[in-house]
Amino acid sequence: MSPQPQSAVGAPLSRVDGRLKVTGKALYAAEHDIEGALHAVIVDASVGRGRITSVDTRAAEQHAGVLRVIHHGNAPKLPYRDNAGSNNPEGRRLRVFQDDRVLFHGQPVAVVVATSLEAAQHGASLVKVRYAASTPSTDLADAERDEPTRYARGDAEAGLREAPVRLDLTYRMVRNHHNPMEPHATIARWDGGKLTVWDKTQWVVGTQTELAAVFGLPLESVRVISPFVGGGFGSGLRCWPHTSVAALAARELKRPVKLVMTRRQLYFGTGFRPAYEYRLRLGSDRRGRLRAAVHEMSAETSSYEKFDESIMGAGQMFYSTPNVSQAYHKVPLDVNTPLWMRGPGFTNASFAIESAMDELAVELGVDPIELRLRNEPPEDESNGLPWSTRRLRECYTVGAREFGWDRRDPRPRSTRDGDWLIGIGMAAGVYDPGRFPAQARVRLDADGTAVAEAATSDMGPGTYTSQTQVAADALGLSMRNVTFRLGDSRYPPTPPHGASMTMTVVGSAVLDACDKVREQAVKLAVEDEESPLYGVPAAEVIVRNGRLHPRGNPARGESYQRLLARNKLTHLAADGAYAGAPQPARHSYFSYGAVFTEVGVDARLGLVRVRRMLGVYDVGRVISPKLADSQALGGMVGGIGQALLEHTVTDHRDGRIVNASLADYLVPVNADIPDLRAIYLEGEDPDADPLGVKGIGEIVQVGVAPAIANAVHHATGRRIRELPLTAEALL
Repeated sequence: MSPQPQSAVGAPLSRVDGRLKVTGKALYAAEHDIEGALHAVIVDASVGRGRITSVDTRAAEQHAGVLRVIHHGNAPKLPYRDNAGSNNPEGRRLRVFQDDRVLFHGQPVAVVVATSLEAAQHGASLVKVRYAASTPSTDLADAERDEPTRYARGDAEAGLREAPVRLDLTYRMVRNHHNPMEPHATIARWDGGKLTVWDKTQWVVGTQTELAAVFGLPLESVRVISPFVGGGFGSGLRCWPHTSVAALAARELKRPVKLVMTRRQLYFGTGFRPAYEYRLRLGSDRRGRLRAAVHEMSAETSSYEKFDESIMGAGQMFYSTPNVSQAYHKVPLDVNTPLWMRGPGFTNASFAIESAMDELAVELGVDPIELRLRNEPPEDESNGLPWSTRRLRECYTVGAREFGWDRRDPRPRSTRDGDWLIGIGMAAGVYDPGRFPAQARVRLDADGTAVAEAATSDMGPGTYTSQTQVAADALGLSMRNVTFRLGDSRYPPTPPHGASMTMTVVGSAVLDACDKVREQAVKLAVEDEESPLYGVPAAEVIVRNGRLHPRGNPARGESYQRLLARNKLTHLAADGAYAGAPQPARHSYFSYGAVFTEVGVDARLGLVRVRRMLGVYDVGRVISPKLADSQALGGMVGGIGQALLEHTVTDHRDGRIVNASLADYLVPVNADIPDLRAIYLEGEDPDADPLGVKGIGEIVQVGVAPAIANAVHHATGRRIRELPLTAEALL
């Protein structure tokens, strides 16, 4: 078929769902009005490890409005079938109310169901649970490590011994929590043996699969609905126990049940970015060319599941290094299971690697950008594959020019602004976007409007809008004549809404379905003797504004409406698919970025303020510049939080999270983000997918924290190897 004109794709369009959101008509999980819904509140374990010895529910059950208190002593046994296909890590997932064991502080030990939220909340406060408790293990520094996952090429230890320049550095990163604006919530309703849940999730298919496994149901007996997600950052990438609790309560009470997590409960109910200790030993020649790197990483996981993330990937491929060894230790603790958080693995790895590259540059007296250029690999040295695109050199060049890098005095503490020490730093970023199979379906109706559907999510990046842009151009329709529907497990299945893959995989499936529908219409027209297009080669026909015509001859043609009406058709429809990454892989596929930042550090107080930041990105084709900017600026804000503010604090005596609120867990506010800017290199990645896009949601946070740390060093001469960078560490 002839390539379609592109008018929507690439245009800085406003969100198609924007009006719904600003007028309050976009319904989030807890806002669906389900007739007869009861309210449920979870009772959390107040010890970090042990066994439940008794549950006294008498006072709660006597409270007005309380209908039932469910706990391990009276809950039915649930099948909990094995389910590795729902982002459940290796291990034995938490089985709510199935035994008396307490595995972490805050674990659900009971649920109170009542006619009102207030009654359920007060009833929960009246439940008395007694424990045989023991001291939990919650400190990464003191716990035993599992046998590591290893990677090696060459002889890293020999390479280090022979290297003229050697560094031995240890970096520490604390636990972070996602803290989306919308708390996690579920409304569950049973209709006979069929379960429907309105849930906050980043993967409706994964939640459907998990609930079917927990309750022993056929997959088709579970429906998950999630049209809007108020932020996720990864916290909704698996089905958490509270969703099963809501469904269990609804089945036991034989009425719909609404369960909304409190802000405090999000800190132990929905995962977190795990804490890391990352030791990195580097060896180079005196010109800074890397000869060897030894990475040893330790990260927390729960005692009952082995959470794993891509902490090893960057160290294997980012810089040309002939000798590399890695050991990734998981450290089982008495905590709930971690989960992926924006830029998972690569964000933490970049703090260690990019800080170490800056330290090496200082040691050698080499410009940090020049050092990185000297270590650019010609191919992916972890597998020998050529890059699909790798335009980091261009990212450095554009970023240095736009940021004014050449005006930077390389000497630490060389620039002041009154009481403020001024520093400029940079770091590179890399991320491995996911490419998994996805499906979509499209229907073109006789009135010239179209509907596209896929079971993906939209937690904020603008999925409704970007998919509408793809469909509009592929069908040759205006944006207002296309509707994209998502967030329902009855729609064609898609992978999780995370790992920077939604635009790639769902967009490619939508494009495929739209192309098939347009091809049907073109074939119909060129074979219809009554059509003005009869006999025109199909490859010459395009569609613009709903009208089919030969390329270069818009006067000859007809509309979709006329074509379908004449052929007595109510609609045309097709299913589309994206098959996933090619197997075997032909290219090494990553997104890249370079982050430049200027900070001010109060010379007397040690306070750090980001003054300006620029990110330059190699992310392939940009479907929507306005949405891309929203993603990039949000990622930078997240990186500022990771670098300077965010820090989950645990009381190791009982496993309680001390700062489980937004009053005490600090995140950036407007005053912290004065001047942020993003630039995207023009072009596309033709080897990536049919759209030529690469994911942008994760790469925009990778590299931010080390860029800030490097700028702080430039400002002060102090090298801080722990996140967040605090005033106490600088004084």
